[in-house]
Amino acid sequence: MMNAIFKGVFVHRYRDSIAEIRAICIEEIGVWMKLYSDAFLNDSYLKYVGWTMHDKQGEVRLKCLTALQGLYYNRELNARLELFTSRFKDRIVSMTLDKEYDVAVQAIKLLTLVLNSTDEVLTPEDCESVYHLVYSAHRPVAIAAGEFLYKKLFSQREPEEEGAPKRRGRQSPNANLIKTTVFFFLESELHEHAAYLVDSLWECGAELLKDWECMISLLLDDPLPGEEALTDRQETALIEIMLCTVRQAAECHPPVGRGTGKRVMTAKEKKTQLDDRTRMTELFAVALPPLLAKYAVDAEKVTNLLQLPQFFDLEIYTTGRLEKHLESLLRQIREIVEKHTDTEVLEACSKTYHALCNEEFTIFNRVDIARSQLLDELVDKFNRLLEDFLQEGEEADEDDAYQVLSTLKRITAFHNAHDLSGWDLFTSNFKLLNTGIENGDMPEQIVIHSLQCTHYVILWHLAKSSEGSSRKDDLVTLRKQMRAFCMMCQRYLTNVNTAVKEQAFTILCDLLLIFSHQMVSGGREHLEPLVYSPEDSLQSELLSFILNHVFIDQDDDTNSTDGQQDDEAVKIEALHKRRNLLAAYCKLIIYCVVEMKTGADIFKQYMRYYNDYGDIIKETMSKTRQIDKIQCAKTLILSLQQLFNEMLSDLGHGFDRSSSSFCGIKELARRFSLTFGLDQVKTRDAIAMLHKDGIEFAFKEPSPQGEGGPPLNLAFLDILSEFSSKLMRQDKRTVHMYLERFMTFQMALQREDCWLPLISYRNSLQAGGDDDTMSVMSGYSSRGSSIRSKKTKPPAVTAGTSAAKRKLPEEESSSSEVWQQSMQTPVMIPTPHLTSTAMRDPKRGRDDSFMGVYPLPHDQQQPHQHPQHHQQTPQHHQTPMDYNSQVTWMLAQRQQEEARQQQERAMNYAKLRTNLQHAIRRGTGLMEEDEEPIVEDVMMSSEGRMDDLNEGMDFDTMDIDLPPSKNRRERSELKPDYFDPASIMDESVLGVSMF
Repeated sequence: MMNAIFKGVFVHRYRDSIAEIRAICIEEIGVWMKLYSDAFLNDSYLKYVGWTMHDKQGEVRLKCLTALQGLYYNRELNARLELFTSRFKDRIVSMTLDKEYDVAVQAIKLLTLVLNSTDEVLTPEDCESVYHLVYSAHRPVAIAAGEFLYKKLFSQREPEEEGAPKRRGRQSPNANLIKTTVFFFLESELHEHAAYLVDSLWECGAELLKDWECMISLLLDDPLPGEEALTDRQETALIEIMLCTVRQAAECHPPVGRGTGKRVMTAKEKKTQLDDRTRMTELFAVALPPLLAKYAVDAEKVTNLLQLPQFFDLEIYTTGRLEKHLESLLRQIREIVEKHTDTEVLEACSKTYHALCNEEFTIFNRVDIARSQLLDELVDKFNRLLEDFLQEGEEADEDDAYQVLSTLKRITAFHNAHDLSGWDLFTSNFKLLNTGIENGDMPEQIVIHSLQCTHYVILWHLAKSSEGSSRKDDLVTLRKQMRAFCMMCQRYLTNVNTAVKEQAFTILCDLLLIFSHQMVSGGREHLEPLVYSPEDSLQSELLSFILNHVFIDQDDDTNSTDGQQDDEAVKIEALHKRRNLLAAYCKLIIYCVVEMKTGADIFKQYMRYYNDYGDIIKETMSKTRQIDKIQCAKTLILSLQQLFNEMLSDLGHGFDRSSSSFCGIKELARRFSLTFGLDQVKTRDAIAMLHKDGIEFAFKEPSPQGEGGPPLNLAFLDILSEFSSKLMRQDKRTVHMYLERFMTFQMALQREDCWLPLISYRNSLQAGGDDDTMSVMSGYSSRGSSIRSKKTKPPAVTAGTSAAKRKLPEEESSSSEVWQQSMQTPVMIPTPHLTSTAMRDPKRGRDDSFMGVYPLPHDQQQPHQHPQHHQQTPQHHQTPMDYNSQVTWMLAQRQQEEARQQQERAMNYAKLRTNLQHAIRRGTGLMEEDEEPIVEDVMMSSEGRMDDLNEGMDFDTMDIDLPPSKNRRERSELKPDYFDPASIMDESVLGVSMF
């Protein structure tokens, strides 16, 4: 029976078109081979699993791997899998890089089982393809690869003799394994990600990685006889790995880049965390001072070692009576500060002091005294050196400048994490900066660090003022210092040194954002005197800096001009710096610190620098739209207008619309249009304002060819048409009427190529706009109308009844401020939508509806004349029509033709619904089970079809009452009447009236 099932079902269905069926087949054949291995565990059946590992669906590939895991897990079945393993091993190895992470994880786990069964199958190349996955950003893949690595490299350790004392330090069984970890870390190409390696090995090798006593011994103790000492590079790697293990044990969460956040720990995990912190503090509180003393001159080693106290349990210093080791640690940190000028080392020392200066612990006073003594000496030395340096002026040598710079670096690094308000650093730094402006020969690094230090002074002063306990005099002092410093930064924007200008720009953007109008929010009204708004000149300088230093070609970057243009690392670093500058300025736009219209110069670069800054510019557009939709739309259209003007200046007014410049602007408009999303109601006002500004710009400049030619910017309408799809249907008519305000009678008749932008834009506004407006107006009319008898035929629609029933679009559009004044035009005289067909020529074709085709018959001119002309001019004598009358007559004729088409649709629709009503009532001729589905299928199959049927109808004349259901599923309550006009004209169709 099982053979019959296999040959009759499995052989055909394991290739089924449905992935779920294929997955079931593979899953079940795996169960068969596991439970009845004598019959099914052979190559004749295994080949189907091997072939299916190439399936296109991830779930099917996943079932193949899980089925094979059940077989490789059983050591008794491994011998029968040798041929299969040799045949499909390469495929399994390649699946470790599967695009589906679940598949990749199971592939690595399968290789781990293969590794357990035999050590000879996987080649070194196969293993190396899995090794590098320990650095994967996807944590499950990395942990699976870490388990594979641990099984391969660390599974064999030296056995310990029974009864022998436990070996520690360099003699520990873990010593060689820790060395192996260091060797592996250095051999990998991604050796800068030590935290990823530790996290990958943590679940299976935490005991090894937490042997800090062995690590300390490897760093401090002399090597054993016959043992090779660690090299300088290996010691650096070991210190970095040791720091990562301490952080992992103290924080108990993955490193940055892995995982979504902190998870809730269990009680057992919390206890383990506390025990680990206690043990590491006891070990490193004693070992850290000698480690710092040994590697005091090595900046990289010292930087990593100084981060260890951040994870200490500081209470251990008191409870464990380790105060003397604390004193030794403070002395070592002081010596490191005096020896080093590297910024990373100094910042590490500053953070260590900040971690130890915790008022909750009894060691605070001791650490605070040591910190104050160090800062006193640094500030006194800086003031003394600065005074001598400024007095010497041009005669100052490099040694004096170096002394000032090194002391200023130390003070700046400490001021970042510590409040140095007790020392008057603003006066000395401002004096130094002012001297640099006047003389122009101040060293670059001195200016940069002085700007940064002064910035910290302002921020710490603000932090104290924000607490609410500051006096009024303090606020006045802070206000003066802040504004003076902003003016100083503005002056440094024109410095010849690029690094100085970038530093001044970054600090200036931060200060303008911090001291903007938003600083008084959150109950901080007492800070209102500190609010600072940049002047127009400052805004202009900031924008010029961005345009000149950010939107440049890679080869023009002055930071990579000393023979390193081809160095990718230098280029990436320069790009990263420019992105930070742009982001700093874009924050000013988002928070309305600078005028939003300045963003036009940023937005217009979206396409040109899409790869470098596209994400920043797009995010800026999104944020500004959330704050002010109207202003953001005006900024977007302004950026397009600027590009259009630049194109005109380059190519002239006779440019080709197929040129790359024009197509680029049009593509940019299309991208801008996509950023508005799909919710037309939310962006309705913004899109309307965008079209309004675009139309005004298109007709702003007269034709360079003289009277009768197209306006200079008429081609801009072709760009503006990219936003027509974002208009709601009922809004297109109003926008079209606003467009006709700028048109002359001759423009409407032009068909030359130069007028194509106008024609295409008008067509984009007319597509679906008029008919939908008629339908919406009908919906409003039907809301308040009386219900008529379902047996009464709809009367003939006349001009009088139509005019009485329907509201004009102009009346409904009066609620929008955007168009209140725009729609006051003398040429748009309202006429009824529906007029009698008796006034129309029966032989006139449908093509006559175009506005330029109608002649001027004498019998239809007089009704449209001004009333006073009607009295003065005889009936048989016609005077020439003025321009407004011609346009009015033209529009009236066009609307009459539209009304005739609407009336035809209305009559056809009435016939359709009447016939449908009779068909419903003839229930005896229909099957009982099909009676209701026929009605629903005809009328409710498509919302779009309902919209087409509803156009041009007054629903108050067409109400239909459905008869009760006669089928066997008769129920007490009928379903909602889908023919009810209230159901048809829902809010999704009507939208929200803006006009």
